[in-house]
This record gives sequence, structure tokens and C-alpha cells, in this order.
Amino acid sequence: MTTLSEAVRPGAVPDQPADASEAPVRGLWRQGVVVFCENRLALVGLGLFVLLAGVCFLGPLFYHTDQVHTDLQAVHLAPGEKGHPLGTDGVGYDQLGRLMLGGQTSIIVGLAAGILATAVGTLWGAVAGFVGGWVDSAMMRVVDAMMSIPSLFLFMLLAAIVTPSVPMLIVIIGAFAWLGPARLVRGEALTLRSREYVQAMRGMGGTGSRAVRRHIVPNAIGTVIVNATFQVADAILYVAYLSFLGLGVPPPAANWGGMLSDGLADTYSGHWWLLYPPGIAIILIVLAFNFIGDGLRDAFEVRLRRR
Repeated sequence: MTTLSEAVRPGAVPDQPADASEAPVRGLWRQGVVVFCENRLALVGLGLFVLLAGVCFLGPLFYHTDQVHTDLQAVHLAPGEKGHPLGTDGVGYDQLGRLMLGGQTSIIVGLAAGILATAVGTLWGAVAGFVGGWVDSAMMRVVDAMMSIPSLFLFMLLAAIVTPSVPMLIVIIGAFAWLGPARLVRGEALTLRSREYVQAMRGMGGTGSRAVRRHIVPNAIGTVIVNATFQVADAILYVAYLSFLGLGVPPPAANWGGMLSDGLADTYSGHWWLLYPPGIAIILIVLAFNFIGDGLRDAFEVRLRRR
């Protein structure tokens, strides 16, 4: 029979799993997933994104169209006519195939530019907020000066100077979209740098770069991830803006903004099917990322995760 002294002897931790230190972390992540799934709009947004991405990237594998050579004998066909579900445009391109091709460009540029802007802004804001002093003042004055200039004007200026392409659009949008994340992460860093664990690490000889990598950025990851979803949505809109103004990727490449611009001119001739599909696609993809961002914000909220 086990005695009381044996049951409570020092060092004895009965029925404790070997990975007990990881259990609270898994519990928080599991609870975050539950909170995200409770947000119906977030699930709708996730479903919309998966649906649109699947149609754009997997659809061409099953629905083959020629988006390089024009067909002047199939110009402005109405939806459903001669095997074209969404009709054709002014040069004979199948509108559904064009919508898939344009969606690939818009989603790729949006995701890549959003990730680039989030990465640069996170690093800039974490360093500025943690170091503080004149370094913080100088770095944030750069951010304030750049934010005082309308971002769309800068995008138009750079897009007019360089030759638009998918990599160039990613660089142009990411080069100025990082200002918002920088200010958010800087605010988080100002709060986190005074925490006890950061002070203890510095007292044991830890460097500032280690504090930023191991403590500031990981503890601000919730704010970073949520903001990244909104950055992707903004980047997709910026691509649409530039393409609508004629500064997007040149033909035969396509994106939803360029299709929207072309469709607007043809709408006055009665070809309405060239305007609504890309417009609806832009609205749906932006709404999807905004809904996902709202769900992630709830999931990363500490009070909700500890209900």
C-alpha cells in the first residue's frame, strides 16, 4: 500500500505527461481554433478564399482556354453562346478563362506583397520600439513622412517609371504598404520591452537582437498575423487600382483590375458580362480576407482564448 509520505515525496509528479510543458501551448492554440470556428463570418471568408483560389489555380486544369492568341471571330459573344459560359471580350478571349488567369495574378501579388509588407513592417517597428530614444524617433519620422504622401500616388508614380510585371508590382506595393504594420508593432514593442522576462534576459547578458527575435516579435505575433490578412486585402485592391488606371501587367497577362477597366468601357455598348464577374470577384476576395482577419483577431485575443 502506498503511504502518504510516498505519495507526496519530493520530486514525485504522478500522472504527469512527459510533454506537460507543451500542454498549455497546445491548449491555447486549440482554444484559438475553437474561437475562430465560432465566428461564422470568418468561416465564410475562409470558404470564399478557398473557393476562389481553387477556381483560379485548379480551374484551368479542367477548363482549357487560349489566353494568348486572339480570336476575332468570337468577339463579344454573350454568356453561354458557343461554349463560353461567361461570354468573350473584345478580342475573343474566353471570359471565364480570363477570370481564372486574372485571379492568379491578383492573388499572387496580393499574398506576396502583403507578406513582404508585414515582414518589413514587423522588423522595423520591433527595432524602433525596443531600442527607443533617438533611434525610435528617427525611424518613426521616416514612417510619418512616407505616410503623409498618398500611397496610391506613390504606386502610380513608380508603376509609371518602371515596366509593370508581377515581381515589380509585389515590390512596389510591398515597399510602401509596410508603414501600417510598423506603427502597430512599434506600439506592441514599447509595451513588451518593459516586461519582466525581457528585463531578466537583458540582465543575464542577452543582446538587443536576441530580445527582438525571441521575445518582441513572437509575443506580437497575434497583431502581426491579423494585420497581415488586412494587408493582403489592401494589396489586392492596390493591384486593382493600378490595373484599372492602365498601370498593371501588360497583355496577354491579366488581372481583375484590368478586366474591370476593359469591361467598364464595353458596358456602354451593352456587353455587361465583361464588367460584373471581375467586379464581384474583387469584392468577394477582399471581403474574404477581412472576415478572416476578424476571426483571427478574436482567436488571438487573450481574454477570449482563456474563457
